[in-house]
Amino acid sequence: MVQNSAPCQKNYLFRHLFLSELGLQLYLRVFLSNKVVENQVKTYITYNKGRDWRLLRAPSTDLQGNRVYCEQPYCSLHLHLHVSESPYTSGNIISKDSAPGIIIASGVVGPELTSTNISVFITSDTGNTWREVFQEEYSVFFLNQGGSLVAIRHTPLPIRHIWLSFDEGRNWDKYSFTSSPLFVDGVLGEPGEDTLIVTIFGHFSHRSEWQLVKIDFRSIFQHRCTSEDYLTWQLHNEEEVCIMGMKRIFQKLKANARCVKARDQYISQMSDSCPCTEADFECDYGFERQLDGGCTPAFWFVPSAASRDCITGDSFLNTTGYRKASSNNCTAGTLLKYSPRRQKCPSQAPRGLQLFTSEGTLVATLGRNVTFLVFLEEGLGSMTSVTVDFGDGTAISYGNISSIDDGVKHMYDKVGIYQVSATASNSLGSDRVTLYLHVSCQLEQVQLSAPSVVVKNKAVNLTTILQPSNVGTVTYYWWFDNKTEPVVTLDGTMSFTFSREGGHSVTVQASVGSTVHQDHMKIAVYDYFRSHVLAFSSNLDDLNPGVSEWREDIGRVVKHCMVQVTGISEDQLLVTVLPGLPTTAEVFIVPERKSRDGASDEKWAHLDQLSQVLLSALNQDLIQFTLKPGVQVNVFATRLSPAPLVDSSDSTHSGTAVIMLVSVVLMGLAVFVIYKFKRKIPGMNTYTAEQPDKEQEVIPTVTSIAVPNPEGDKLTSLDHVDVQLDSNSRGIYVSVCFVRASGSVQVSAFSTRVAKWSFDFIYLKQLPTTSFCGIQSKEDCKFVIPKTP
Repeated sequence: MVQNSAPCQKNYLFRHLFLSELGLQLYLRVFLSNKVVENQVKTYITYNKGRDWRLLRAPSTDLQGNRVYCEQPYCSLHLHLHVSESPYTSGNIISKDSAPGIIIASGVVGPELTSTNISVFITSDTGNTWREVFQEEYSVFFLNQGGSLVAIRHTPLPIRHIWLSFDEGRNWDKYSFTSSPLFVDGVLGEPGEDTLIVTIFGHFSHRSEWQLVKIDFRSIFQHRCTSEDYLTWQLHNEEEVCIMGMKRIFQKLKANARCVKARDQYISQMSDSCPCTEADFECDYGFERQLDGGCTPAFWFVPSAASRDCITGDSFLNTTGYRKASSNNCTAGTLLKYSPRRQKCPSQAPRGLQLFTSEGTLVATLGRNVTFLVFLEEGLGSMTSVTVDFGDGTAISYGNISSIDDGVKHMYDKVGIYQVSATASNSLGSDRVTLYLHVSCQLEQVQLSAPSVVVKNKAVNLTTILQPSNVGTVTYYWWFDNKTEPVVTLDGTMSFTFSREGGHSVTVQASVGSTVHQDHMKIAVYDYFRSHVLAFSSNLDDLNPGVSEWREDIGRVVKHCMVQVTGISEDQLLVTVLPGLPTTAEVFIVPERKSRDGASDEKWAHLDQLSQVLLSALNQDLIQFTLKPGVQVNVFATRLSPAPLVDSSDSTHSGTAVIMLVSVVLMGLAVFVIYKFKRKIPGMNTYTAEQPDKEQEVIPTVTSIAVPNPEGDKLTSLDHVDVQLDSNSRGIYVSVCFVRASGSVQVSAFSTRVAKWSFDFIYLKQLPTTSFCGIQSKEDCKFVIPKTP
């Protein structure tokens, strides 16, 4: 498959190419080609090695003598140009150098080439006119050194006849070569003097052995050919006898001349050169043929570039846009008109200076050589100096621009955008060109940093962290949720406002040169929430590998521990472990789904209540987990989160938060006083239950914050037990949380307000061993809280 590279013929695609060689001494060649034109395959022919192509003229009549109506370019003859690779078959098209002008091929007449209704066509004048000889596919072979033709039907069915023609296919005689039909597998002609003998091989049935039938045609030829058996024939192209600058006349056998032709018994009687015409010239390099037949410079070609290496005072051959076709033998005529002309080398200032990288890009990698190429379109290159400034304080000069054809190499040691310039100058003037080169290093990773939970309709800052941090010019692409069009920025930070509650996805891509990395995270959006920053005991930092998967695992463990200790629903807690050292995290307390439609004050009060329960547990070191055997990690609160928790314009919520903080301080003092002086307070006594086979323990009670139990006296979880006092105890709610730590049992009692009450007895069963926070069974604890006066 050969593609035509001429710009004016870019819509044509050569599918197949067939070469017919006419005349061994003169090496005359005619080309047939199938091209794709507007999605149709058409057959074209050329007599001047591709300078001009035209469609094949269809036969004027069909095999029955009926007139064929076929008008170009809508209808023409199209041929299958598959040459046989087997020596035993003829293929779709054949020609022979000893039979000048004869080409036999399978094809169709119509608007394009198809694989149906195929016939066999023959030309005796090298493609000028064609005749239909068979309306089915036949294998045709040359006999008698090309003086006769033998045809065998190309079919999978058994056959018994062959056809013989002595007049270049105009008439055919039918012969029987076997008494029983034979499945023909191939035909073999013998060379030399025995060219009148043909061997056909095949089999009578699929189970039979091969059969060889040898046919000797010598008996039907009358004598050896003499000069009287020949006539003269002149090669032409639609009556134009000058082809490739020559006139050629050949000898051919007369029709029905049944004589034996000796080898090489054809000669070219006359071969004479013709005067040159425009048809003998093709477009020179850099030029393309127009519709009017003229050759003009292509858009990318600068004709004056041929003189850039020309030395002042010398001369050079300047093209006229034409060159004589290869192997063309024309003389005189218009030869001088289209031949190159000698001109003196011009003296001019440099113009059309070009500067670009060898790879054709404006991106380079730090620490690698960049090759800059410098070209001058017009001007004396050998007398023109050039200076290349790399933009980083380094420049290099050359006295002759022609000496840097291989380019100039340079290596940058810092990332950034550099202005690279080249200046060419000679005694007549100068020219300058500039490009901007982006030097970057390889980007390894991009990490997206943003709060896990944000407030609806409040701007949130999204930040990216690159590794390494300084990689050069970076383009960022931001996708929010399922939007198909990204937001493009040159800054690694941006502010975005989420206007809808629920889960949202954020994806960022960082592009540096040809490298692109991305990161993705989920962000939850609520109308309101509470958050606190968490810290860990220092032993966790020693085991922090700094990977996101480890932080996610730690976040899940801390959340599970908080749920077990405080009894807060896991749907209302979100824990995010932040990157970096020391290890920190942020816990978010979000409203329940079923309570989002309630009154604003009630919603805030409920979150504040849960927040105080969580803070109390953190302050008492109740949130802890075992990272690995022997490594116990404590979690505690450090300070309020910098995240936007509430609208600062809402003074009611701010006042509520202040009151709750003051209440925490006061209740903490009350806890300390009661614990310190509990034995001195009348009516408050602490006892231990008598248990056989067990050592008695005294478990102190600590008064703190309590959370109302929505189910009254029913136990709500394994670790969080709410007991409602009788109405005579002034409506006090007590919440007790048990946490096993280091083999002992800690008991904490929380209360919403200070009141005068006392425990008479607390019966505590021995707790089973547990490796995590919380108690495994509700029956582990038993409380007896009598009425108070």
